[in-house]
Amino acid sequence: MAAEIKPIRNTNPTKPVNTDKPVLVSKIEGSSDDVNAAVLLNGGAGVISVSDDKSVRIWQRRDNGQYWPSVCHFLPSIPSTLYYTASIKRLLMGLDNGTVTEYEVAQDYNSIKHLRDYISHQSRVTGVIYCRDSEWALSVARDKFFVYHCTESGRRLGGHQCSGWCTALQYDYKSRHVFVGDYSGSITMLKLEENGPQVITNLKGHNGSIRSLAWDIDRQLLFSGSFDQSVIVWDIGGGKGTAFELQGHTNKVSALVYGPVCRQLISGGEDATVVFWDMKANRQEYTNFDTSHATQLLQFILYGDSFLKLLNFSLAGNADHRQ
Repeated sequence: MAAEIKPIRNTNPTKPVNTDKPVLVSKIEGSSDDVNAAVLLNGGAGVISVSDDKSVRIWQRRDNGQYWPSVCHFLPSIPSTLYYTASIKRLLMGLDNGTVTEYEVAQDYNSIKHLRDYISHQSRVTGVIYCRDSEWALSVARDKFFVYHCTESGRRLGGHQCSGWCTALQYDYKSRHVFVGDYSGSITMLKLEENGPQVITNLKGHNGSIRSLAWDIDRQLLFSGSFDQSVIVWDIGGGKGTAFELQGHTNKVSALVYGPVCRQLISGGEDATVVFWDMKANRQEYTNFDTSHATQLLQFILYGDSFLKLLNFSLAGNADHRQ
């Protein structure tokens, strides 16, 4: 069974109603090649990054506000993606050769310890997730496969072949549903069990490949960003097949991040634009913005080329912001 929508394409994205700009907090330099992924530690006190130079680095902020590498570890293949579980300091990385590798980060962030390799795929890994409750390592890759392993035994529990390169991954630990975005523009929803995955549905609404997925665990909303320049919001928990489209980019949407506390969605695109979406606002076929005087602070990280940028952004009101 497939759920499909045919959204109305708007060639003129919504004009930004606020010109507030993110404030650059710090720029981290030192990688010798493109940075593929990065994650913040302790609200910006540290950063973990992986790069095309085959390195994983942990950067810690010193008293002078500058970031210095406390770990620089080189892997046998290019690390293309990462997932960090802060509560148990578990680092999962996907490599260009198809391997998923697991490390433990020291309490002082000055070293990492190799735990296990999973021979998961035959080509570049594009997404990984560590599930602490079920002790699973999830991964997707360009070999079109979603695979998950038991992190206790290393045993492969199951897999599913998608219709195109797998490009994005999200997981709901409450229901054990996984969402896999692929190059064809489809999103496959799977139910994970100990004896293998079960296909629930396919979500089709994009005219281009899926590049990024984000998940609102409280309201059961799935966000998908695509090369068709749009973001689609899928109401998974509502059970009525409701979806709507956000138009704010003029080029491919390449990244999504959702802040559950402030209910803000951040989208980044190849139009060199970062858009902040207020997901508390009521939206119908055409978006209407209202205003208030609430102010919120978001912190996020941009990566690319051989550097990382850490920024703060203050949002006033319930309007959407485009920068």
